[in-house]
Amino acid sequence: MCPFYNNHENTQQENTLFRIKVKEMVEEKEIEASARIMEEIITCSTLEHRDIVFLCIGSDRYVGDSLGPLVGTMLRESLVPYHVYGTLKEPVHAFNLKDILKDINKQLKKPLIISIDACLGEKSQVGFMIFNKGPLAPGKALEKILPEVGDYHIKGVVNYIDPLPASQFINDTRLYTVFNFARTIVKIIRLTVQ
Repeated sequence: MCPFYNNHENTQQENTLFRIKVKEMVEEKEIEASARIMEEIITCSTLEHRDIVFLCIGSDRYVGDSLGPLVGTMLRESLVPYHVYGTLKEPVHAFNLKDILKDINKQLKKPLIISIDACLGEKSQVGFMIFNKGPLAPGKALEKILPEVGDYHIKGVVNYIDPLPASQFINDTRLYTVFNFARTIVKIIRLTVQ
């Protein structure tokens, strides 16, 4: 039995499995510790005969929203042995998310979905990558109504919410910031297969 699956009475704080401040060079010990947590989840899921899916959500049309597709592309190029949906070439976004979820559930056996997306937060949260148990609510900052997705999720706080429209802050996010998030997430996932 996987310890992460059995406790459904968690509070929001207990749902956070790891939290990393993403900067130019994240310490290897932080990446390795995070990878061990994710590896345990993946191993338990595999023992339960579940297909592992990384659902990388976002659009390549906005820098701040390109985290998911960038991670998906990097994972595909790394040839990880998991199912990867959402790349720069074929992004998963608001217009096709429901159809992609139907395809995943139709094609895969008991999928364990780890969703990945960029998000906006408070100024103090910017730069943090958070891995939580439970679903992700994509498009929330832009007030889109989309299905919550994932058994687990990784979110990168790429910018902050201000009184200005949230879409402005998605557009003002630096590619360098998004790239550092993507590189860190992919390092963690790649360590789970070594």
